[in-house]
Amino acid sequence: MQAPRPMSRLWRNSIRGALLTLCLWQMPQAAIADEMITGARFLGETTDYPHGVLGDVVEFTVLAIDSEDTDGQRFRRSFSVWPDHVFEDLEPRLWDVTGDGTPEVVVVLTSVTKGASLAIYTLDGMLARTPFIGRKNRWLAPVAAGDLDGDGQIEIAYVDRPHLAKTLRLWRLQGSELVEIANIDGLTNHRIGDAFIQGGLRDCGNGPELITVDTAWRNIMATRFDGADLTSTAVKPYSGQSSINDVLDCR
Repeated sequence: MQAPRPMSRLWRNSIRGALLTLCLWQMPQAAIADEMITGARFLGETTDYPHGVLGDVVEFTVLAIDSEDTDGQRFRRSFSVWPDHVFEDLEPRLWDVTGDGTPEVVVVLTSVTKGASLAIYTLDGMLARTPFIGRKNRWLAPVAAGDLDGDGQIEIAYVDRPHLAKTLRLWRLQGSELVEIANIDGLTNHRIGDAFIQGGLRDCGNGPELITVDTAWRNIMATRFDGADLTSTAVKPYSGQSSINDVLDCR
């Protein structure tokens, strides 16, 4: 019997202050500008989309985002999915995808008829998302976000259908749209039923590299972006999640 996958972890900082739960329309825009996202979690469990790719059939319908203002006061906003959609994900990611030094929230948003997309949320709600894959029971696994080519812009990476297509796709936020800028085949970061995603981003002194695995799960792969193309190199035999962690730690 497989254990249920872990619930989202809520990051808590050390600044004291009451947590205020409020509706988005109660917050003036000036107040939102003075706040920073400090954590996020999924709520609203549902079994209406029994894909089960993450080890169980429980998905989520609500994204709760925590923030804190300059006075140390804390707030929470909750965003519900559209009808016939779920968050098909392990936990929200706090990634800076705009390059302003503060995090946005990155999640996998899935249509029950069109499959998964990658969505970015701010304190105002959804900022942007990629197109849905186009067919139900088709998923994507996020990898990382960072300035991969040193041009000051943030790239966002995920593996499109890590059990089928096994394509690493790179996106960039341009205004309120996510634009695909590069892709490369032959990479994956998830096996069906695993309650975790493997790999991530590392920089061992020679520039950032996206860490995934080859399609046969034999070699750990490091992928670089030069501003135009992605290139992948085998760096170490794969021998379980600990070997991935070693590579991420530059060992």
